[in-house]
Amino acid sequence: MISIEKATKKFENFTALSEISCEIQEAGVFGLVGSNGAGKSTLVRLIAGVYRPDGGTVKLDGEDIYENFAAKSRIAYVSDELYFLPGANLARMSKMYETVRPGFDSDKLLEYAKMLDLSMKNPISQFSKGMKRQAATILALASKPDVMLFDETFDGLDPVMRSVVKRLVSEDVMDRGAAAVITSHSLRELEDTCDQLALLHKGGIVLQSEVSQLKTSLFKVQIAFSRDFTEEELAVEGANVINCAKRGSVANMIISGDRDAVCNRLNALGPVILEVLPLSLEEVFVYEMQLRGYSFDNVFDEKEVEAK
Repeated sequence: MISIEKATKKFENFTALSEISCEIQEAGVFGLVGSNGAGKSTLVRLIAGVYRPDGGTVKLDGEDIYENFAAKSRIAYVSDELYFLPGANLARMSKMYETVRPGFDSDKLLEYAKMLDLSMKNPISQFSKGMKRQAATILALASKPDVMLFDETFDGLDPVMRSVVKRLVSEDVMDRGAAAVITSHSLRELEDTCDQLALLHKGGIVLQSEVSQLKTSLFKVQIAFSRDFTEEELAVEGANVINCAKRGSVANMIISGDRDAVCNRLNALGPVILEVLPLSLEEVFVYEMQLRGYSFDNVFDEKEVEAK
């Protein structure tokens, strides 16, 4: 298990991460989502042991990761900026990995390369951007680490290949009980892959939750009456109406609370239509952020203040 306690990372002119705390369990896929500059890559580099935290701790099974060879040997890190040996092909990279990764499985690498139609002999420098990303990913998977870190893993991959890479990572996590951390700008990229998600904003974690819990804690309700009604009538004790848009005899609401209790209460009002609709993960995050005081209006207001 990766335990991060009040981790802070500062650079010359700014603080990239400020007292971040979270836990990443084994046998699961952990997604990190956030805009540019949110701190995703910095957090991943702390976990990889590339950066030393300026405050707090980053540990793997109770041991600090930075300058800890034993801990680092259990981690595979695929950076957003890929690097391969000059002139190397996958066969040469395989031999190099065998010397530094005792558990490296060259046969598994060959199996992955055939599956993705990647040449073991052609120079990797001749690969496309997406093919280089695939090559780095299968080298990490063939290393059989306890922790895999993928920074913008799907960048440069076409839709079909994105699905293939997601499946390979997910199957490896399930088969070996490994932990995978994946960063992305897009919630849609991670929605069907991750067990847990964390949203980073300005160097802090705004929200962390199981994906299944996120999708059940908020829901959308569409309700219509054959009579006029007020928004006050729609209030449900113990539930929080985050957003309510009323147009004539129809209202659309985003609600946080017990779904059955909300439906029972609203049904008692005698509506002609009552539908409970699922929210996309992106919608869930937007409304959860609003609950915590973050909104697009706030972001634009902050930008205007900075500009002045």
